[in-house]
Amino acid sequence: MEKHHAKPSLPLLAVSFFAADVQAGAGPFLGIFLQEHGWSAGLIGTVLTLGAIVGVLVTAPAGALIDATSHRRSVVVVASALTVVAAGVFWISRSFWPIALSQIATAVAGSVMGTALTGLTLGMAGRKNFDRLYGRTQVANHAGNIAAAALSGAIGWWLGVVWVFALGAAFGLACIVSVLLIPARAVHRHYARGLSHEDDSDTSQIHAQGIRAVLRSRPLLLLSIVLAAFSLGNSAMLPLYSMAEAALHHRNASGIAAANIIISQVVMLIAAVYASRLIRRFGFWPIILVTLITLPARAVTAAWLTATWGILPVQIFDGLGSGLQSVAIPALVVHLLHGSGRVNLGQGVVKSVEAAGGCLSPLLGGWLATRFGYPAAFIALGSLGLISLVVWIGQRALIRRACDTRRDELDKMADIDTSALFS
Repeated sequence: MEKHHAKPSLPLLAVSFFAADVQAGAGPFLGIFLQEHGWSAGLIGTVLTLGAIVGVLVTAPAGALIDATSHRRSVVVVASALTVVAAGVFWISRSFWPIALSQIATAVAGSVMGTALTGLTLGMAGRKNFDRLYGRTQVANHAGNIAAAALSGAIGWWLGVVWVFALGAAFGLACIVSVLLIPARAVHRHYARGLSHEDDSDTSQIHAQGIRAVLRSRPLLLLSIVLAAFSLGNSAMLPLYSMAEAALHHRNASGIAAANIIISQVVMLIAAVYASRLIRRFGFWPIILVTLITLPARAVTAAWLTATWGILPVQIFDGLGSGLQSVAIPALVVHLLHGSGRVNLGQGVVKSVEAAGGCLSPLLGGWLATRFGYPAAFIALGSLGLISLVVWIGQRALIRRACDTRRDELDKMADIDTSALFS
């Protein structure tokens, strides 16, 4: 039987590096830029919320698109181009609707880019080595986040905030060039969607199951609930902690936020390096359990450790949890859905539910901090991690049984020859 030989993955790593800024968008610099041009806090919040809502709504359909199309590299090109166009808007207009539409375009690009990267990785590495290659792409992605944050801070300081958007456009263009360097035949059409079918020249939808394969997966449903509760508690921690430290020590909030981001991204990078090895040794359930424990630990540390150096342990917890999750969650979805032809849809559904929790987190955290103070807000947000822990521990038998049953089934399926990829 002829096997598909994977190609070197360097261009894919470059895509992941430059996609970091495409997925993150303008980030905190957008609010600063709009405030400088006379926007009220309410209008800024409206634009940011609009983009976040669109991101939630688009993520699952984006996964379905990645499953359905054989032109996955073209999807990355279009998503990157949207980022370039959105960045250009800030140079020509300060009006509400152009800015709002640019944020919508950025949200769409970020949502599509995330699922496209999982599809490309699965199409190059196959099921057995997906976690290894995806771990490498996440290392590149976190490195891209660190580089983008450092460059954005320097450019914003020296040239002005508007030039930060030019950097985003440059990253988008670099992403387009990088993905076009991936040979078309390096991404197997069927394996990229989780179908164990070796005839890459056959463009039919071979043995793809219906959408119900995703909706009826109880382990996937439990995973989504766990991540939604985790994200509801976790997403607001960084901005709230930055504001709390700035208020307590009368320091620059943007500087504290930058330090928080860099510390967590460095730890995420290190965690992503070892994630696939830990998964292979201990399995999915205990690794994800560790990531869930980091939220209550982070919350307690943030509430009681008020010294300036407290950002170090607080953000180490964040980086450890998020870094391991960035590899373990997509790898678990592949494990649960491989063979259905709906793997990327499953990725999109999980990310969409998780993002919904993240959208509500700043609203909840801000209200708690205003009403009861920062320490109480941290404890309350951290307690949401206990919900995730209760569900994950309570359903341990179901998750482990699903993984063990699938392992025997998956071992019988054909897979990609990755000798060229990891040699």
